[in-house]
Amino acid sequence: MTALHDYESYDAVGLAELVRRKEVSPLELVDAAIERIEARNPQLNAVVYPMFAQARQAAQGELPDGPLRGVPFLVKDLLAMVAGVPISFGTRLLKNWAPPADSELVRRWKAAGLVIAGKTNTSEFGFMPWTEPELFGPTHNPYDLTRTAGGSSGGSGAAVAARLVPMASGGDGGGSIRVPASVNGVFGLKPTRGRTPAGPLYYELWEGCAIEHALTRSVRDSAALLDATAGADIGAPYAAPPQERPFLAEVGRDPGKLRIAFTTQALIGVDDPPPDPECVRGLHATVKLLESLGHEVVEAAPKIDYAELAMAFMTMTSGQAANDIRETAALVGRKPARSDFELSTWVLGQLGRAFTAADYVHATRFLGTAARQAGDFFTQYDVLLTPTLPTPPFVIGALQPSAAERRLLGAVSALRAGKVLTAFDLVRPFALKTFSFIRYLVLFNVTGQPAMSVPLHWTDAGLPVGMHFAGRFGDEATLFRLAGQLEQERPWAGRAPAMVRRPETPAADPAID
Repeated sequence: MTALHDYESYDAVGLAELVRRKEVSPLELVDAAIERIEARNPQLNAVVYPMFAQARQAAQGELPDGPLRGVPFLVKDLLAMVAGVPISFGTRLLKNWAPPADSELVRRWKAAGLVIAGKTNTSEFGFMPWTEPELFGPTHNPYDLTRTAGGSSGGSGAAVAARLVPMASGGDGGGSIRVPASVNGVFGLKPTRGRTPAGPLYYELWEGCAIEHALTRSVRDSAALLDATAGADIGAPYAAPPQERPFLAEVGRDPGKLRIAFTTQALIGVDDPPPDPECVRGLHATVKLLESLGHEVVEAAPKIDYAELAMAFMTMTSGQAANDIRETAALVGRKPARSDFELSTWVLGQLGRAFTAADYVHATRFLGTAARQAGDFFTQYDVLLTPTLPTPPFVIGALQPSAAERRLLGAVSALRAGKVLTAFDLVRPFALKTFSFIRYLVLFNVTGQPAMSVPLHWTDAGLPVGMHFAGRFGDEATLFRLAGQLEQERPWAGRAPAMVRRPETPAADPAID
């Protein structure tokens, strides 16, 4: 294996097979990943905590004989804790804080044989669906360095697209795996609620709306990793329904004739502005592809009060922000201060302090009602298709608060909690702008259903546009079968950003079959 070329031709399952056949060593793979991180990360700003020494030491040691033994891996700098390695959550107050032990999901990644080579960039506490933290600066899209890598798992999305590693972890509380999957042209699955563990530190994440998994180059990589990590841990409040067979075995199986609904209607907030024509074009091309594969495709959407859904979700997340601010400050032994946090995070926290306990309970009950209504819709359809996002990758900074908005947010941040609600209309435009961007995604965090972004469309300028598929609760199997079928029909493995492509790079990728 020649590290400068062949490494990028393999997905994680392919690299693990090379290790099993002793055609390459784990150390050679780790060195190949480090070489690419050192060469490309200065442009991307995807990796914020290199772990090169630890990775080389692990690769030379007795790695577990897991299904992904020796494969280099990157971990998002949020939620997933690696013992002794800083985890900032994207906030400057925790820049140098390191947890004493691995989280359960990290233990399972290591048991699968993965070698962690670094931590990836994220937005502060994962609240924004783009990765532009003040602490580390923005992550750049490898297809166009002026554009967003999405968020909050933007560092992981960019790293996988730029072939630094074949897979990297992500967490998804409002689209944070699927957003960067779409804008970076990679595969991103949000599993069913409870499918992967949140312990031992967390009981559940965002009232069950958030869950961790990964962004991957191939469908089979996502399935293989989920097989290695699925299952409730000690003290979990719930568990996802058991699968019939390994998820990896679903990839390549015939999905049969599925009844698939599609829509461009916003599934949270309001339809303003309308989706970009490129996203609509990609959706209609995907509908035709699905019909050609024998699926029944019908235009339909769940009937839910989507404006109220936005308000309920914002109430819940603002309460989470208020607690994140309080717990973070306590962790380092100080009182929370505006200067310790980004303006948008601080204002969201102020709003969370202004809502009452009754407001929070009302919001979570409404979210539960919406989940019931969506569940009824999925008794009629196997899958719901939308664009992943209403726009192709935007220019970095385009969705940040304007100067005028920052002045308004600054005024709100100075108010006492009891008065913040009186200024809520000052916050609302920025909140709706954010919800507009993730209009197709949040519903499935609320319902806990599995959902995936599949890289099926590209603009004339070569920018990725993902297509989004949501399945029934507990039914990742159908999504993996469908994704495998789509990957076979419209393979994306041969697509790569200019920083990766070389004259000898094949148009298709024979190592991912």
